[in-house]
This record gives sequence, structure tokens and C-alpha cells, in this order.
Amino acid sequence: MFGVTKQAYFKDIEQNRLSKLTQEAFAVEFIHSIRKIDPGIGGMKLWYMYRKEFKGNAPLGRDRFETVVDKYGLKVRQKIRKPRTTDSRHGLPLYPNLVKAFIPEGPNQLWVSDITYIPIWIDDGECKFCYLSLIMDAYSEEIMGYQVGATLEAFYCIMSLRKALRKCDERLADLTALIHHSDRGIQYASSRYVDILKERSIRISMTESGNPKENPQAERINNTFKNELFYNRHFCSLAEVRAGVDMAVEFYNRSRQHMSIDRRTPNEEALSSELQSQWSISYAVFGLKKMGERGAAHRGRETSKG
Repeated sequence: MFGVTKQAYFKDIEQNRLSKLTQEAFAVEFIHSIRKIDPGIGGMKLWYMYRKEFKGNAPLGRDRFETVVDKYGLKVRQKIRKPRTTDSRHGLPLYPNLVKAFIPEGPNQLWVSDITYIPIWIDDGECKFCYLSLIMDAYSEEIMGYQVGATLEAFYCIMSLRKALRKCDERLADLTALIHHSDRGIQYASSRYVDILKERSIRISMTESGNPKENPQAERINNTFKNELFYNRHFCSLAEVRAGVDMAVEFYNRSRQHMSIDRRTPNEEALSSELQSQWSISYAVFGLKKMGERGAAHRGRETSKG
């Protein structure tokens, strides 16, 4: 149809494949040549040097260059100093653990919250950290609120909490039975954070120690972000992390199926449960109204008989 033979088509595919392999071979050879002089040089510096060296000769892009580095085992192992995200050495009031044996039976009965770190790689191969605050509904597994912060200030946790509450307000969700569970970190014990929960009559629950088993669902969602949603991703700025988290949360809530909720997405589980709950309440009110009407009619008949 396009005036191209089958042989020419497959020959073109083969030539493109060979061209890509040649590009990779040049990149690998370049990396080896630099590493002979500077064995510990990081991947980002290598890419800048490679781009400068091969400028105008169709060099690999940054992402593909990183793929080549990973594919051929050319990464320099770096020890990442894991930052401490929980500081419970403070004099603020603490709250008991209310969820030791609690199993939610619907959405907005238990929210779990935690903070995790995400590395940002800078030009010299070193990394700094930003911090992701998450609030997840324990029943539907929906991420209700989140915020990426440059520091561990309580301000970012408060923003995450406000997002979660705003989402519930938009859905007209009932929060009268809600428990908010977290660790004993200073962010969650801060007066402003606690005041917001109390203003909405949300019960406060905290772990009794630093044992991750006291907040397992929050630990699991942190692990999902690091080892699945952000697997093999390298962020170079806070803006990149925030854009990546936005996309990850959207995918997690709307597209990622969960075995624990019958292969449904968190959004499907949350909304269907809320609709069912609202239907049940409406039905109960309707039933009481009908019962009242029947009672009034019955009283009317008794009066007429009398």
C-alpha cells in the first residue's frame, strides 16, 4: 500500500536496532574511559560529560543514558544516609493507641498517616531528601491526602490533612466515627495538627512505640511508593518529585487494582461503599417516614371508629 516491500520494512527495523545498539556501545565505551580515570564518578556527571562530548552526533537522552548505565551494571553503589522522619522526643501531649484490635467496616472509620523520605539526586552525584506525608483510608486503601515538603516541618503534614478533609467535604462524607492513627512524631502531636482533628471531632490515636507493626498499613503504602511506583526513578528536583507524586497518587487511587478489596481500585471501593452507606441511611429514613404515615393513618381510623 505504501510502496515499500516487506524486505525493506524489516531491513529498516534491523538498521534501527543496530543503530540503537551502536549508540549504547559508544555510551558504554565512553563511561569505561572516564571511569579508568575517575572510578567513583556518578551517573549524572557522566551524562553531562557524554552530552558535551557527543553534541551534534545524536547523543542518548538522559533517561536512556540512565537505562544504559543500569542495563550494563555501571552504577556506582552509594550509601544513602537514611534520614530520621519521626522525632518523638518532645514534650507535647500524646494519645493512646485506639486501633490495636480495631477493624474498619467502611470508609472514613480509620485513617493511617506517616511520613517517608524521597532522595533528590544533585549534579555531583550526592543526594538530598524531601519528605512525603500521606494519609490513607484503612478500609478502601484510598490515599486521602498527601503533600511533598522540603523539610520535616508540621506545615506539610497539615496541608496533607487539609487535602483529605477537603476531599471528604466535597463528597459530603460522614466523619463522626473517624479515628486518625499515626506515630508519635512531633508533626502529628503539634498543637495545630491536633486542633484541626479536634475541630472535626476526629478521635486521635498514636502508636505506643517505634515498632512499625503498630502502623502496618502506613508502612506498606510507603513501601509501595518507594519500591513500586518510584522503582528505578531518579528525581533531580523538588518539582520533579511533586509532579511524580501527583501522577503516582492518581494512578494508585484510580487505576491500580488491589487484591485486598477484590481487585477493585481504591476510588471504586470508597465511592461504592459511601453510596451504599448513603442509600442505607436514606432507605432507613424513608422507612421511618412510611412507618410514621402508616401510624398516623391507623390513628385516624381509630379516631373515626371512636
